[in-house]
Amino acid sequence: MATLKAPIEDIKYLINEFLDTSELSNIPIFSDMTADLTDVIFEEAGKISETLLFPLNRTGDEQGCSYHDGIVTTPDGFKEAYQEMTAAGWGNLICKPEYGGQGLPHYIANAVDEMLVSSNMSFTMYMGLTIGAYNAIDQFACDELKGKFLSNMVSGKWSGTMCLTEPQCGTDLGLIRTKAVPQADGSYSISGSKIFITAGEHDLTENILHLVLARTPDAPKGIKGISLFLVPKLNVNDDGTLGEPNRVFCSGIEHKMGINGSSTCSMEFENSKGFLVGDLNKGMKAMFIMMNSARLHVGIQGLAIAQASYCSAKNYAKERIQGRALTGSKYPDQAADPLIVHPDIRRMLMTMKAYTEGARALSIWLSYKLDVSHNADNKQHRQDADDLVSLLTPVFKSFLTEIGETVTSLGIQVYGGHGYIRENGMEQYLRDARISKIYEGANGIQALDLVGRKLPEHMGKFLRHFFHPLSNFLEQHSGDERLSVYIHPLAKSFSRLQQATLFIAQQGLSNPNEAGAAASDYLDMFGLVAIGYMWAKMAEQITRGTGEMADEFYDAKLKTGLFYMQRILPQTGSLLSNIMSGCTSTMSLSEEQF
Repeated sequence: MATLKAPIEDIKYLINEFLDTSELSNIPIFSDMTADLTDVIFEEAGKISETLLFPLNRTGDEQGCSYHDGIVTTPDGFKEAYQEMTAAGWGNLICKPEYGGQGLPHYIANAVDEMLVSSNMSFTMYMGLTIGAYNAIDQFACDELKGKFLSNMVSGKWSGTMCLTEPQCGTDLGLIRTKAVPQADGSYSISGSKIFITAGEHDLTENILHLVLARTPDAPKGIKGISLFLVPKLNVNDDGTLGEPNRVFCSGIEHKMGINGSSTCSMEFENSKGFLVGDLNKGMKAMFIMMNSARLHVGIQGLAIAQASYCSAKNYAKERIQGRALTGSKYPDQAADPLIVHPDIRRMLMTMKAYTEGARALSIWLSYKLDVSHNADNKQHRQDADDLVSLLTPVFKSFLTEIGETVTSLGIQVYGGHGYIRENGMEQYLRDARISKIYEGANGIQALDLVGRKLPEHMGKFLRHFFHPLSNFLEQHSGDERLSVYIHPLAKSFSRLQQATLFIAQQGLSNPNEAGAAASDYLDMFGLVAIGYMWAKMAEQITRGTGEMADEFYDAKLKTGLFYMQRILPQTGSLLSNIMSGCTSTMSLSEEQF
């Protein structure tokens, strides 16, 4: 059976020792984040993950959501768990206190988020979508809409969705057909069909607030004519009470490969009453607030499900006896040695551990940069941090979800035939992980965003915020013999990344297909280097000897980081070869030859 232990010790190390939060220490909410407080938060999050949400994970997968006459029922236990989670405030960690939220920093909330998602990915999506909708409303809606809707969203009484995709358009949102007709009272009549809407209908909350992309009758064509509207399932009266149904209907739910406990709905809006969020024809700007928040959340999903798979795999490898160690029996009193004595099992476990712990460091580090972009006193520091987050968002979303698929597949392999059997829980992780590479912008689209938008932005301005600190770090520690086994491989891979960047910049100008064909390999290379940077920074921090964790913990960190540098980071070499080969072989076949 699958088992789960929240990575509380590792999270405490990253928050209390690895992360430098001094830049925001003069701001009360950040100075309040002492180890005494955050340790309690993480302990409680780990407890609720292991005892409340994880027991519902398999039953949610087995039962799935049911649909009957427009009504969606979530799996057994979900409604009670949702009420307990929202009552305790786990769904509003980053929300503003003025609306009833806790106002915690992103780097704390996202560490908690990982633990919750690892225990039950399907369940946490209901709360996650609400946060995405909250962010868009809080940033772009008028005060009247904020006052009318946000408090009930923050409390969990009402939930939110993002309604973007339509049957004829997914990534290409310029093809949207949903109509928004202005009304005399300032509202809009919304009509159209949306598909793949996560949490579009369910029984967890008394109202659902849909953020819908639509176009007015005289709007410009394409994405320049898209606006964003708030469309409640039930109308809300001026006094805040619920009114009549708003002609918002769920016409069915999808039967999916994974995340079966999450309702994925087809939605119909039939002259539904909606309210403009932000400026007319500027819906894409508001939509990207939702999408960027969601993309970071999806990257954390990849990390979280990798952690869940690794936790079970390592426990199974220690308990399952099979064969003898190649160097002689390690447990002669037993009929066979445990799996963990075998080099290939260790190769898989070390790969899982190195990816997962490196990705966790990147998650917490980038989350803090997001906090800097919102809160730093220095305007330039805020802008620099925002540029860095913008650059790394597609890398974070894509590469961590690639890690999720890789690690969950290895988890099945560690179990062998038992991993392929549903009742042991490992195959669910792979099925659940697979969607994360597709939704909120498929990974190929993220790669195109990286090479087509982020790289050339302001003549490479975004890149400088990652390349320059990494270059300075390498130069600063180039002569440290204790770190040489981390610095030299990182320097070599960083050089490859720079070479690939120059190739794409030069070749992409003359032939866009060169950049397109290289995009996914380039993003993977970027992700490998980014996590390598985290491992080198952790090694540097540990060798300074200023920490308070047990020596065994630091020893395991250094050894895991060395494995990453020696056995995983060198993949940048083959990725560079792929990129430098150009696009000719990729684009050479005619359509008829496929």
